[in-house]
Amino acid sequence: MGKKKVAQKSQDEISKEGKKPENAAVKAAGKEGSKKVDVGRVYVNASYNNTMISVTDEKGNVLAWASAGGLGFSGPKKATPFAASKIIATLAEKLQKTGPLNVHVLVNGVGGGRDSALRSMANQGFNILSVRDVTPVPHNGPRAPKVRRV
Repeated sequence: MGKKKVAQKSQDEISKEGKKPENAAVKAAGKEGSKKVDVGRVYVNASYNNTMISVTDEKGNVLAWASAGGLGFSGPKKATPFAASKIIATLAEKLQKTGPLNVHVLVNGVGGGRDSALRSMANQGFNILSVRDVTPVPHNGPRAPKVRRV
């Protein structure tokens, strides 16, 4: 297997095509940078074992996410209110330049981090427009499993 040859255009060839090299660089950089988002959604998933938070725009495209396990918390510490506040601090840092400041919050789950996440969001400067609890609640579906005896 030989080396592959990469063809590079010289300044003359670029000018013949009618493009200026500065414009080509600006267009390439413009695609990588994301636009400023005004309104977004924050999904807080607080389970007994972990707390996961993701921030999306209004269309549902994920802008940033973080979880307690990803920040280094282990075991039962992942579902604590302290871990949820650290997750929000990390997300606020990630979203400082581009992210939404006006957010709709959707909370799912019964873990300890759900209330703390809301308080931390308000303290970090997010403007909370609405809060919805989307925790699934059964309306008497199939029979529940028998009680575990230890």
